[in-house]
Amino acid sequence: MTALLDAARAVVLTADPTGKANAARACVAAWRAGALTLEPVSEPWPDRPGRPEKPLLLSPTAMPRRTAGGVRGRIALLHAVAHIELNAIDLAFDMVGRFLHAPEIAANPAFADDWLGVGDDEARHFLLLSTRLAALGAAYGDLPAHDGLWETATKTADDLGARLAIAPLVHEARGLDVTPPMIAKLRRGGDDASAAALEVIHREEVGHVAAGVRWFAHVCAARGQDTTVTFRHYVRETYRGSLKPPFNLEARAAAGFPVSFLPSDGIPHA
Repeated sequence: MTALLDAARAVVLTADPTGKANAARACVAAWRAGALTLEPVSEPWPDRPGRPEKPLLLSPTAMPRRTAGGVRGRIALLHAVAHIELNAIDLAFDMVGRFLHAPEIAANPAFADDWLGVGDDEARHFLLLSTRLAALGAAYGDLPAHDGLWETATKTADDLGARLAIAPLVHEARGLDVTPPMIAKLRRGGDDASAAALEVIHREEVGHVAAGVRWFAHVCAARGQDTTVTFRHYVRETYRGSLKPPFNLEARAAAGFPVSFLPSDGIPHA
């Protein structure tokens, strides 16, 4: 039998985007079929995922302004979301590979179940968006993209609490806020198929944020920490920026996101 962490490493190191998404789905299917073990492995976990030659990766501040309307605007929007979903595949599998044997988790199979499930969703999302880009005469890699999401992984590589606070509870939770306006914009532009794709993503990412809330609370309890104080600490110390309204309180509530995590002025307070 194969170790789960070996299979997860292979997903992270796959450079071809479609190949990565398919490898992710195959890994999750093997896990669910009982074909992967929880044993630790001796190989070091990779610092960076495999990436294709395109898209060109820029710093967030160097990204060109996104085209506003028309087909080009829809392509730019979908390309940006596809890039987020590709990074999200790696973040989910990195969560498993890097932290499955952390003291607070101790190879709990429920942790693997949750984050592999997230990775499977993200892979489906990437493939769905790739299909929509192709229908518009484009492909992932046609436009530049930023590397800010993997900066999050690097900054939180040594602290499971920080990773949970920033990846699902800041970045993915922000997706709950900003995706509905994107859906409305696509519908106004007559692109109902792309809007439907984002509706799938929005609905399923409520569950991803819920997994983040659940495991963040688990880690805080294991460490004897208050969740609100600890979350605000991580945002102050690790996140480049602040939490800014408007917040989609309905979607966040569906994910169990604590209102106490959200400062009224966007600045986390101790």
